[in-house]
Amino acid sequence: MSLDLFQLHGKRALVTGATHGLGMAMARGLGRAGATLVVNGHSSQGRIDRAVESYRADGIEAHGYRFDVTDPGQVAEAVERIEAEVGPIDVLVNNAAVIDRTPLLDMTVEAWERVVKTDLTGVFVMSQPVARRMVERGGGKVINVCSMMSELGRDSVGAYAAAKGGLKMLTRSMATEWGRHNVQVNGIGPGYFATDQTAPLREAGHPFNEWIVSRTPAGRWGDPDDLAGAAIYLASSASDFVNGHVLYVDGGILATIGRPQEA
Repeated sequence: MSLDLFQLHGKRALVTGATHGLGMAMARGLGRAGATLVVNGHSSQGRIDRAVESYRADGIEAHGYRFDVTDPGQVAEAVERIEAEVGPIDVLVNNAAVIDRTPLLDMTVEAWERVVKTDLTGVFVMSQPVARRMVERGGGKVINVCSMMSELGRDSVGAYAAAKGGLKMLTRSMATEWGRHNVQVNGIGPGYFATDQTAPLREAGHPFNEWIVSRTPAGRWGDPDDLAGAAIYLASSASDFVNGHVLYVDGGILATIGRPQEA
């Protein structure tokens, strides 16, 4: 087997929410494998510009576009612009998401709908115009960023879990409909990762940090770079007969019901 199966030279990859965190780690991995990056963000143009500069400093060709993945009009316009200015989108990584840590009994309908609209409906809105073009061209890769919450519930993240569980099934439905057109649709399910967002939870002595480290067979939090290989695999020709699968990158936490024993 040639390692060329995993190279992405000549491919263009659109990664939503790729201005920070896990989205940036996956995008950087794709870029280092040879892909031209199209970086999406929604919060500010300045944040997008800084992310693009960071990718380019790493020798990666990158372009930034600001639009809201939940707005069909903005998405349609952005996809048309990207394909005209950068080229056909070969790989789409649906990473943009929000989380609201509110117990279900206290959550408003508006807060619920915001999470579901971004984390589930936004993937449908973003994928439809991109996949339509992939089908017309006879191939492409769609990677939906799921979660361990696609499989498990957890206190105070009910809306997020519902959306990510729905995203797992949307991934399978997309794979079912588009597979005959040589479009593979798969998911990546990150476990608990060391990011700026989780920094307060990872302080020494914090009970949640102790719980995660002890509960994960790998005995640690994930490093964002741990996601790069999974993203490259699912974006490359190495996964041409993989469709409708969710690849969990979680250090083994979903594999066990108990606390791993000390050696």
